[in-house]
Amino acid sequence: MSPLTSSIIISSLATGTIITASSYHWLMAWIGLEINTLAILPMISKKHHPRSTEAATKYFLTQAAASALILFSSTINAQHTGTWDITQLTTTQSNILFTMALALKLGIAPAHFWLPEVLQGSTLNTALIISTWQKLAPASLLFMTANNLPNTLLLIMGILSILTGGWGGLNQTQLRKIMAFSSIAHFGWILIISYMLTHIMTLNLAIYIILSTTMFSMLISSNLKTIKDTMMVSTSSPTQTILMTLTLLSLGGLPPLSGFIPKWLILEELTNQNLVPSAFLMAMSTLLSLFFYLRLTYTTTMTLAPNTTTTTHKWRFNQQTPTLLSSTMTPLSLLLLPITPLLT
Repeated sequence: MSPLTSSIIISSLATGTIITASSYHWLMAWIGLEINTLAILPMISKKHHPRSTEAATKYFLTQAAASALILFSSTINAQHTGTWDITQLTTTQSNILFTMALALKLGIAPAHFWLPEVLQGSTLNTALIISTWQKLAPASLLFMTANNLPNTLLLIMGILSILTGGWGGLNQTQLRKIMAFSSIAHFGWILIISYMLTHIMTLNLAIYIILSTTMFSMLISSNLKTIKDTMMVSTSSPTQTILMTLTLLSLGGLPPLSGFIPKWLILEELTNQNLVPSAFLMAMSTLLSLFFYLRLTYTTTMTLAPNTTTTTHKWRFNQQTPTLLSSTMTPLSLLLLPITPLLT
């Protein structure tokens, strides 16, 4: 892809997200979502492979259906209330339709089936964009409408997403599919807290984006695609092995690391809201996700490669310079816990 084409596509991605996040009219929000969808399609299908074409088709059909649902729900709301303001989504039918559309847009259970397949058919760079940047526009709509959406439905869909993200990732060997199910589980937490405290929802989204960006940056720099490939990381870069291990544990939400912040705050708020059974179920469901993060940690650090390397110290001859993105994001994904009071 030429630099001019890439710059146009990336500019369109940024423009679509900014239009949606800054608009108060449903039609402008819909236009931003459509620009976003159309801009990412060439990036998914640029490999000219049947899997990438299939992924682009699935992504387009899913996102087009979700955008149509959003337009339909806003039209019903405008017909009943006489306003196109995003924050005035007060009709019951519109709220339910919009919640379903958000589930499709964000890849939340039970509308999550497209996300693992699309990520698997994309390159690692495109998978990074789909998992992070493409979630910002729908998340901004969720932020603006959270007070009007049905709370029980959000809670059920959130718990279902956490369970699905944990169960689905257990039997996967492809790292992109594992990251997809990780995304489903994380957005379950975001969905549950959205109608209670929007600032914790924003913090959760920011930390998820930091963690995913860090993990994908490491996968891209080492060209890792399956669990078997992670066994070779230690021979190429011992430092990256340690950082990848800590990032995986942070994704799992273990206490000393940044990934513990959102889980801690959300469970605390659920307890304050007398939703102790839901908090218990979410905490137990997270153990499923933690299992496959620990499995990746085990294969990365404590398992020998299936084939011998040409030299014992391969890392001395294959120096990998860290990119600006990974060197910036890695400390954030590991060391934010001490400044939690400032973040909240």
